[in-house]
Amino acid sequence: MFSMLDPSHITAAATRIAPHIRHTPMIGIEPGALGLEYPIQFKLEHTQVTGSFKVRGAFNNLLSREVPEAGVVAASGGNHGAAVAYAATKLGHKSKIFVPKAIAKEEKLRRMRAFGGEVILTDGSVADCMTQYADHAAETGALAVHPYDTAPTLAGQGTVAKEIEEQLDGLDTIMVAVGGGGLIGGIAAWFGERVNVVSVETEGTNTLARSQKEGPDIDVSASGISAGSLGGPALGALPYEIVMERVKDTIVLPDAEVYTAARRLWEATRLTGEPGAATALAALTSGAYTPAPDERVAVLLCGGNAEVDWFTG
Repeated sequence: MFSMLDPSHITAAATRIAPHIRHTPMIGIEPGALGLEYPIQFKLEHTQVTGSFKVRGAFNNLLSREVPEAGVVAASGGNHGAAVAYAATKLGHKSKIFVPKAIAKEEKLRRMRAFGGEVILTDGSVADCMTQYADHAAETGALAVHPYDTAPTLAGQGTVAKEIEEQLDGLDTIMVAVGGGGLIGGIAAWFGERVNVVSVETEGTNTLARSQKEGPDIDVSASGISAGSLGGPALGALPYEIVMERVKDTIVLPDAEVYTAARRLWEATRLTGEPGAATALAALTSGAYTPAPDERVAVLLCGGNAEVDWFTG
């Protein structure tokens, strides 16, 4: 049993960050609307203040730890960087965000800069970028805000699960797209055995699936449409511990299914999200996961920081 995170930490985080984030809505989608024979619920976390759930963990870090004069530093493909930049600026701190050139998307770079972050583009892999960010923290004394492997990050991300349980009258299963594991780790820590938390990844970002088979010491070179959202090189140590205990269903899909899910989402609801959000939905639209009769299913639309027509090409 993991010991570093439990629901009490998530409850405390929810109180701490409440003045700074949005309580995002949920909507129910009727059978047939998405080409599915059953109803589903969407958690619209892509409407969060920075366009993704990441702002929850960012604020929980900055509000529960001492921020030095050197400010804060993060490594990110976009959403975490935007969240840290926004939280730092709002709380009166400087922020520097290291971003791997290989997966950098202009829309996400623009968001990070608009929220007040200084963006540093790095060569090499995601792991190389993480090394440079850690080196900067060590050299300057800046507070390092890890995207997925600290208890404050996971507790912050877990607040989205607490909200969902308050908004829904019963839930059996939730689809969660996975990068480094901070989101699914926080969600699984909150729900425990009450809800089946399903991991959804693409073939080019299959960090969790590989970790379950090969162990935690891997280095995934992210590729494909979801790399900018889900491009973690490995699961964090804390998410890995939680995932191995509590996440039983693991789905890996080709990029083509992500495009299909995004198109169906738009046609049925006029909602758009980034590829990571569509990845979670693709578990259902592809048929990779078929709910049992009367199974109550939700999909977390985790982020919306992408060009609005990315799926139309």
